Amino acid sequence: MNKEPAAEGPNVASLRFVLHEHFAKHHHFDFRLEKDNVLKSWAVPKGLPEIPKDRRLAIETEDHQLSFIRFTGTIPEGEYGAGEVKIADAGTYRQVVWSREKIEVVLSGQRFSGTYVFVPFKRAGRGQWLLMKKG
Repeated sequence: MNKEPAAEGPNVASLRFVLHEHFAKHHHFDFRLEKDNVLKSWAVPKGLPEIPKDRRLAIETEDHQLSFIRFTGTIPEGEYGAGEVKIADAGTYRQVVWSREKIEVVLSGQRFSGTYVFVPFKRAGRGQWLLMKKG
């Protein structure tokens, strides 16, 4: 007797992430972490930091559906986010801390691996974070 495939959804052992490179009006990166059956998302203008302690602005954006994790293609002119979207990196992550004061995750991607930390950038305003790679 064949078992039914497992439903697609969060699994603590295999939460996924994707880093989209977005060639929109302003070139930037969209960093997305699977959590609570959605992709929590941040626009990261300069991409993920590659050097420990390097700080990057991460602007919280709307959640996306899980199916968006595989998206590549062109968003048509006239639509929000118009432009080309490519996957810059993808993989899995392990959550260490997730609170209003700190998000810490361990990425296992093809290009980006290691511990990344978000902390609120309070002077910049609500939904603004600093994203750093731990050493």
